[in-house]
Amino acid sequence: MIIEFGAFALVLAFALALLQTGLSIAGRLRSSPVLTGAGQGAALASALANALAFGALIFAFAVSDFSVANVASNSHTDKPMLYKVAAAWGSHEGSLVLWCMVMTLFGAILARARGLPFGLKACAVATQGGLSALFLAFALFTSNPFARLDPAPFQGQSLNPLLQDPALAIHPPLLYLGYVGFSVTFSLAVAALIEGRPNSTFWPAWGRWVRPWALASWAFLTVGITLGSFWAYYELGWGGWWFWDPVENASFMPWLAGTALLHSAVVTERRGALSGWTVFLALLAFTFSMLGAFLVRSGVLTSVHAFAVDPERGLMLLAILGVTAGAAFALFAWRAPQLKGGGLFAPVSREGALVLNNLFLTAAAATVLLGTLYPLILEAATSQTISVGPPYFALTFTPLMIVAFLILPAGPLLAWKRGDLTGAMQRLAVAAGLTLVAALASWFAFEPKKAMAAAGIAVGAWLILGALAEVVERVRLFRVSFPEVMRRIRALPLGAWGMTLAHAGLGVFVLGAVVEVSFKAENAAPLAIGQEISAGNWTVRLDDVQIVEGPNYLAEQGRLTVTPRDGGLSREVVSERRFFPTGGQTTTEVGLDFRGLDDVYVVMGERRSTPEAAQAWTVRVYDNPWARLIFLGPAIMALGGVLSLFDRRLRVGVAARRAAPVVEGA
Repeated sequence: MIIEFGAFALVLAFALALLQTGLSIAGRLRSSPVLTGAGQGAALASALANALAFGALIFAFAVSDFSVANVASNSHTDKPMLYKVAAAWGSHEGSLVLWCMVMTLFGAILARARGLPFGLKACAVATQGGLSALFLAFALFTSNPFARLDPAPFQGQSLNPLLQDPALAIHPPLLYLGYVGFSVTFSLAVAALIEGRPNSTFWPAWGRWVRPWALASWAFLTVGITLGSFWAYYELGWGGWWFWDPVENASFMPWLAGTALLHSAVVTERRGALSGWTVFLALLAFTFSMLGAFLVRSGVLTSVHAFAVDPERGLMLLAILGVTAGAAFALFAWRAPQLKGGGLFAPVSREGALVLNNLFLTAAAATVLLGTLYPLILEAATSQTISVGPPYFALTFTPLMIVAFLILPAGPLLAWKRGDLTGAMQRLAVAAGLTLVAALASWFAFEPKKAMAAAGIAVGAWLILGALAEVVERVRLFRVSFPEVMRRIRALPLGAWGMTLAHAGLGVFVLGAVVEVSFKAENAAPLAIGQEISAGNWTVRLDDVQIVEGPNYLAEQGRLTVTPRDGGLSREVVSERRFFPTGGQTTTEVGLDFRGLDDVYVVMGERRSTPEAAQAWTVRVYDNPWARLIFLGPAIMALGGVLSLFDRRLRVGVAARRAAPVVEGA
């Protein structure tokens, strides 16, 4: 009964999304607050119906109702409850319902938003309803999560063991909050293009309405990508944290576009400039999100991250992408000549620095897009298979980002409209000196000596010190009295602290990535009980191997001791090879020893015999220096986004404009 209720709720959500679109369009055409209000009510009801449908799906997984095809394909009675629930979004059908629920939820929040002009809000709610209806139709007509099996199997096939992990249980919801959050910026951009208001007072207000959505989406996407990277790092057992996998790129492209959107929206809000650029990026960010959904659900990619879906459903997703993005960019091309916001500025200014930053970000996103799609297009056109991997991105993406990083600290120190580059560089002189010291120190501290690694460490230090220099300049440290400095610190808005944390977090990430990639060491050898292997600064001894039983697996568990080669505290780590009888799959559980900023990464492989021992196990050891910073940096960046989101100026800025008429023609 609950399953039928969930199916009905999903159909109802689809009907209400259509109603939301139709009523909002009719209300805008007739300038009727009654009709638009009814459309907003339909948005709230659609979100509620979608939430009920998703709750029914979770219930089916929790009670192991194998009469539901989705449950039978992705669950098993022996699975822990956490993974039974997480399996609700671990499949194509369930994750699509989660996508739709987030989209309708954001549509409901948009419908309840205050302070937006009548026409803009009506068009935005209608666009959001149209997007929701398209994806709900896709779920209902091609990927029904409530399809029944008759007869029902006695047991399910279980979820991919690689996905049975706490990080993967929360990774997709956070990722979807970022992906789908950009649908609201997309809707607001389409609404602004439909309204076609070229006056200079509209765009600053529009930038203020877009920024909170861009910030929230960007912060969620940052956390989601970081969790996914950390999961791949410790679960897949390959010793790395990023491989430029096409599915990884699918989440990275909207992040790059969203980062550019954040910076562009600041200029539009403050100066009324770059309105066309900001609208374009708002459209692009969600277009990249839909492209990512197509890549992982169409069957064109083979990856542990991807859903195995038949090409027919992929074609329907491609049609949704083509219709929505095609219509939006066609509208943008039509309206582009009218997007002439005010706010003229000199090339050397804060606006100019942000424009330059955005050019590099979008160029970097274009290189990722090319590297992701070119092999797929070439294979489809010629049946020729090629691989585009890290060397391509090192030659194209990395130089662009390095230049952007070098420019970044100067931007906040430049004045709006017309800046003083010499003065900004003088204020960064101490940061530049300390950056040089950091480069020289790294050159002498790390072995072997690598000039490129020292340069990369200098870039990371430059980002951190530049962010701190901006705070020092704001509070006038060493130039006013200490009580005055403290007063200025307390008066700094949350948005300023958020920007500082985001830029500093980026520097922390760069430091970790450069050191880990440049100085990691690895070694592999077959070990019998009591034998040792060394890698980098560490020695690992295999102490014992036992067979242990988990909730739905059997594991060969190795206990190993990690000891610094120069003497020091020894610690025990555990690595396992798990066999899942349901499905017959084997996975590897990595043993991680956290040593300050470093990781000792241990993987126990298959059993084998050697001339020295009848029983030995292949053990791989990685010394990953400063690997902690790779995941700490994005966490700091996301915290900066959240702090900026709570800045009082974002909450009162729109309301402050409500003194102006907001109902057009009503």
